[in-house]
Amino acid sequence: MTNKPIVSVIISFFNGEKFFESAIQSVFAQTYKHWELLLVDDGSTDKSTEIARQYAEKYPDKVRYLEHKNHQNCGLSATRNLGLKHAQGEYIAFLDADDIWLTPKLEKQVAILDACPDAGMVYGPTLMWYSWTGKAEDTTRDRLRVLGVQPNTLVVPPKLLTVFLRGQGETPATCGVLIRREVIEMVGGFEESFRNMFEDQAFFAKVCLTTCIFVEGECWDRYRQHPDSICNVSKKTGKYHTQRLNPTQLKYLQWLESYLSKSGFKNTEVYKTLQAKLQPYHSPIYLLYQGKAVFKQIAWQLGNN
Repeated sequence: MTNKPIVSVIISFFNGEKFFESAIQSVFAQTYKHWELLLVDDGSTDKSTEIARQYAEKYPDKVRYLEHKNHQNCGLSATRNLGLKHAQGEYIAFLDADDIWLTPKLEKQVAILDACPDAGMVYGPTLMWYSWTGKAEDTTRDRLRVLGVQPNTLVVPPKLLTVFLRGQGETPATCGVLIRREVIEMVGGFEESFRNMFEDQAFFAKVCLTTCIFVEGECWDRYRQHPDSICNVSKKTGKYHTQRLNPTQLKYLQWLESYLSKSGFKNTEVYKTLQAKLQPYHSPIYLLYQGKAVFKQIAWQLGNN
């Protein structure tokens, strides 16, 4: 029997000390025990580096600490790829330093992939978690991410990507997936041109084009919503905003257009859906959105100087 862990859990972190130990403890609390934990530091300057090193020293058989050369900050995609480079497991799971898993998460998802050899990945409807604050007003804000397809179904490529582009379902949360290592190797990991925003969408787009995916109906993870998250900071700085038209989304859609063309998906339904998504960016109205985004970023920078 091999001593290699079946599941490699990758927690990438940057200045995540506030919630970091909760994320780590949710891995230790798993009912499934055949895992290794890789704590991958993206150049943190707070106590999260110390926390990660302490866990690696205390549990050397289960936990490893990794960092970029000279403790550099290289972005989320490069940090996850560093973890993937050192992962030893047959299956890969991701968890950010501010999110948590429920205790059966790995056990349930490993069982699904074991029972369904055609599935390269499994995910469910992640909880968008506001109620962690304990405030009464946040309790009603919790919601499950929209799947867009019938749950407990094996979905063939590239259907899910079409669903996501049409806005009928939401891209999987990285904390909600379990994926076969061989699939990640086939798609080449995360796209490092996307440092933080849309890095997940680019990765999952490649996966959706490559393998069948089992979409389960149960939720085993909590995606913590708080002001210091990457998404919320990006919104404040004007690098990302929730309007349909924005420069960051355009970069992703243009990348996807090139990727689909290179991968032989031109003149397919998913390519046509993408072209419809890109159409508004060819309109003069987009210039107004672009101007607002630039103004918002300048205003944020002036207010923080």
